[in-house]
Amino acid sequence: MTKRFIWIITFLIILTQCSVSQDKLQLVDYDQITPGAARMDSYLPLLENKTVAVVANQSSLVNNMHLVDTLLKLHINVQYIFCPEHGFRGTADAGQEVSDGRDPITGLPIISLYGSHRKPTAEDMAGIDVVLFDLQDVGTRFYTYISTMTYVMEACAENGKSVIILDRPNPNGYFVDGPVMEEKHSSFVGLHPVPVVYGMTIGEYASMVVGEQWINNSDNLTMEVIPLKGYNRNMIVKLPIAPSPNLPDWQAVYLYPSLCFFEGTIMSVGRGTDVPFQVYGHPDFFIGSFLFTPQSRKGALKPKYMGQHCYGINLQGYADNFKRNKPEINLRWLIGSYEILGGQKDFFNSYMVKLAGTDSLQQQIEKGMNEKEIRHSWQPAIDKFMKIRQKYLMYD
Repeated sequence: MTKRFIWIITFLIILTQCSVSQDKLQLVDYDQITPGAARMDSYLPLLENKTVAVVANQSSLVNNMHLVDTLLKLHINVQYIFCPEHGFRGTADAGQEVSDGRDPITGLPIISLYGSHRKPTAEDMAGIDVVLFDLQDVGTRFYTYISTMTYVMEACAENGKSVIILDRPNPNGYFVDGPVMEEKHSSFVGLHPVPVVYGMTIGEYASMVVGEQWINNSDNLTMEVIPLKGYNRNMIVKLPIAPSPNLPDWQAVYLYPSLCFFEGTIMSVGRGTDVPFQVYGHPDFFIGSFLFTPQSRKGALKPKYMGQHCYGINLQGYADNFKRNKPEINLRWLIGSYEILGGQKDFFNSYMVKLAGTDSLQQQIEKGMNEKEIRHSWQPAIDKFMKIRQKYLMYD
């Protein structure tokens, strides 16, 4: 047998390996949770007689009505909307420039906080008293909504404005894993020294940003977090609205912490198909019988390998088997793909270091280190983070 054939057989075996059962982990519908946005009695008094800006997107719902529409109906003085990556209606591609504009439904001006304008300016903050923040996070460092929140909080601290964070559940809040970001690799896909998966709601994360003084003028910030009801860290919460175009369902959100690393490689994660972040492959990845062909579509206008057949792995069944999977980033898929296609020129691209928050992960894989060795190298920094994290946890 050739070395390549032996590895393919081994790879197919480890693909399906499972751990002991996680009996406490439950898949729950969103209506079992009361998000902060729905607890209006807790924050409406804070908005009375105030001029308000709202940070929101398509996920910012209150009982099936958009938060902004709800506030206007209640005669809250909303002046304008800040929107994150993917835009106010959540249709822009990852990385696509999002422009300022006006919401056709409410007529409110929209200020984009993505692209070259990621932090509200003093001019943006003039004329408002409070910023209401309501975005659905997915619990990974490279998902940019926590970076947007950080810049909004810093702008409020610098300009004497208060901020209210409406907490929402973290669908990947049941574990902590991955390399901790090194300061020299700080970027919009990783601002803080936290692991890739940090196991906190966005409200808890906001408290950590202030408490650890990760923003300028943190002592001057007036912040209120409106907590969830009915949430605990044994839940995988099925989100009712896709938080971004390429995370269409709970399976994609569940697999995202592991598969996003492939964005820093030559591999495709199924953008431009019906199952983004539920598959991975490459035109030369001749393993198994699964085949997908990326095409241009809303949210993936120019996907990698558009119009080309990609051979790969379908992980929907793996996601459905969540109770038997280890609560961790699955490194086997990345390591195995490198073993098969590592001979390709430039298997990794420059984005890999930003996603990992360190150059070590790429170097370790290229050196042939196994999953256990790589995980062992993460542990000291994770242990340090866990002590910090513990101070800000709000839920069981």
